[in-house]
Amino acid sequence: MPRRLPLPEFTAMLAMLYATVAFSIDAMLPGLPMIAAELTPDAVNRAQLIITSFVLGMGLGSGFAGPISDAVGRRVTILGGAGLYVIGTLLAYVAPSLELLLAARVLQGLGAAAPRIVGLAVIRDLYQGREMARVSSFVMLVFMVVPAIAPSIGQVIIWAAGWRSIFLAYVLFACVATGWLMLRQDETLPLAARRPLSLPVLLRGAKEVLGDRTVMICTAALTVGFGQMMALLSSIQQIYEETYHQGTHFPKWFALSAIIAASASFVNARLVMRLGMHRLARGAFAVMALFSTLVALVLASNLLHGGTAFAAFYLWATSVFFMAGLVFGNLNAIAMQKMGHIAGMTASVMSAVSTVLGASIAVPVGLAFNGTPLPAITGAVICSSLGWIAMGLLREEG
Repeated sequence: MPRRLPLPEFTAMLAMLYATVAFSIDAMLPGLPMIAAELTPDAVNRAQLIITSFVLGMGLGSGFAGPISDAVGRRVTILGGAGLYVIGTLLAYVAPSLELLLAARVLQGLGAAAPRIVGLAVIRDLYQGREMARVSSFVMLVFMVVPAIAPSIGQVIIWAAGWRSIFLAYVLFACVATGWLMLRQDETLPLAARRPLSLPVLLRGAKEVLGDRTVMICTAALTVGFGQMMALLSSIQQIYEETYHQGTHFPKWFALSAIIAASASFVNARLVMRLGMHRLARGAFAVMALFSTLVALVLASNLLHGGTAFAAFYLWATSVFFMAGLVFGNLNAIAMQKMGHIAGMTASVMSAVSTVLGASIAVPVGLAFNGTPLPAITGAVICSSLGWIAMGLLREEG
């Protein structure tokens, strides 16, 4: 059995690895208006693609990171992904056009998939079942600190050195997170448990994952959950700026949302051992669908104006992030319970499918922004309803 770090350090280290993704997304949000003005002034909504292109790359990379880590080990796979991430980040820093910037963001996402996917496999190597869900909740609790401060960090960097300098901060963050892992965490996948990186072995593993009903249902639920969250993130800066004229205060409001949402991971860690993963996840989808429907009806009716309308939107947006803390870790833990022998492959398949399909949901919803939050809220009504239906098809496991 690999040596376990003290839980506080292990949690913080994994949270920082996971946070490579959050930092790469959220620190960009304050810079979107400047990027749009500089690189795509005639179609400002296209600046949203800087977010979804990264997510697309991450989804594509997710299909490879897990199987590679099952074959060569967790540490070297994360190190290789970090190297690819740094290359993509530096290319984005010098990209002269939106098209090249988007291509660099895809490459950046490909590299960022490794810490995200392999980090989940590391947790599964050391924990399982409800204990895995509990540890994942603690990781998510620490992880949520990054979304809380990332927009503020991004805004400070933009003020001091321009939006391109955000990419240099990404390089520094990735180096610190990866260095921590390499210095402190032993390899968690022993040689005897590794699987050859050959096409027949990969196909057998993929077939086993894709043929597992529990994994596929959890993946479908993750897809709609991730899709509604990314749809909101794609247009959230525009909603703050254009709809509610809160652009200058966006980092502060976003930080407060992230701090509130972080409490969901604490709540989940406290309740999951008693109520179970399935019940918490399905209940979260149901509440989200009903609440989103109510907010959509209230805002569409124009019953609220000014500050009260913004308050309703803000409460809803925060609830989307809060719901993620009650859903994502539990769905991953349910799916991985029987898949410890191919944890990397399972994490890869689930993440690749849910991320790519979730991004395909987010892109049209984000581009449908019409000066109101209604497209994003309507997307959440549909996605959360589908998530609730999907979880109803699953036996209560864990």
